[in-house]
Amino acid sequence: MKRIVILGSTGSIGRQSLEVIEFFPDKFSVVALAAAKNGKLLLEQCLRFKVKYAFLADEESYKTYYREFKNHGIHLTTGNKELLNLALLPGVDGIITAIPGTVCLLPTIEALKAGKIIYLANKETMVAAGEIITPLMKLGENLLPVDSEHSAIFQALRGEKLAWVKKLLITASGGPFREYTMEQLKNVTVADALKHPRWKMGNKITIDSATLMNKGLEIIEAHFLFQIPYEKIEPVIHPQSVIHSLVEFYDGSVLAQLGLPDMRHPIQYALTYPERFSNNLPGLNLTEIGVLSFEKPDYERFPALKLALQAGKAGNIYPAVLNAANEIAVEAFLSGKIKFLEIAQIVEKVLNCFSPVKMDLETILEVDFRARELARKFIGGEQR
Repeated sequence: MKRIVILGSTGSIGRQSLEVIEFFPDKFSVVALAAAKNGKLLLEQCLRFKVKYAFLADEESYKTYYREFKNHGIHLTTGNKELLNLALLPGVDGIITAIPGTVCLLPTIEALKAGKIIYLANKETMVAAGEIITPLMKLGENLLPVDSEHSAIFQALRGEKLAWVKKLLITASGGPFREYTMEQLKNVTVADALKHPRWKMGNKITIDSATLMNKGLEIIEAHFLFQIPYEKIEPVIHPQSVIHSLVEFYDGSVLAQLGLPDMRHPIQYALTYPERFSNNLPGLNLTEIGVLSFEKPDYERFPALKLALQAGKAGNIYPAVLNAANEIAVEAFLSGKIKFLEIAQIVEKVLNCFSPVKMDLETILEVDFRARELARKFIGGEQR
């Protein structure tokens, strides 16, 4: 029986993680849940899974729901320190990190140091602090990838040697604007960008998929997870989202992991690794799908992907800057402050404001803060 904490339980990954856990009541128990501000759903989850520890990041939501949680015997907390304490609860075996952004950074690092397993669904943590996390992790032991692309690579590499790997091919659906011209991209709305053709995800990651920034972040994450140089990692557009990624070996063989675009599959694989168990999820029927197609990404129409690859190759603080600036730019787009194409423009402007520095956790946190502030200034017009 693994005792699990879910950071981000009311989001898409968190809800699907609880569905997977519910498949296997004799294998998992939920110790604590954390959410941003959806206190109603969080309480329902706590009652359903008999959870005694809960967290709400939004202080107003915390004040609103505190007494109700208390009446049910559930200890509700708020504040970054309490989120960290949740990840370090005694007796906890693993933490699913499903809160977007860098809020999971410290809980991930400290949980790894404390000997707990990280089920990594938060790519921003590895993007911003991969150089710090990599020495702490043992892939397949104390860290297991949940992202469908990284799960696919992890599965394809099982029993293989990294020295045999010629290339990682990370697939992308292409998002809702795969066939749009530059003129069309100038006028897309938030509603347009949130209509992902294949996946049901949170707003932030859905916008990242529309700009292809998400694929760039995944390439940076893959670089750190699998210790593969950027020159051997390539994105490929695969609209059907059936092949979740591929590994090409020097002997010419290519191994691919296939499955329906359903995050419950990689979530279950991570949680039950190294075993596989039957479930009630729908399976893949290739004859119904019929055609699997592939395209090269267009870096001109989707400059965010190009920026991410450049930041990854530059290393040092640049991935952290990229991630922080992108978070603020996406927030601004979602709130109607900037247009779709301005997301990448803001990120590029912020990247150009930084120079390499000596890397440590304190520096990363400082850079993260500075990059966000600069992005807000550019968005507000102070430095346009």
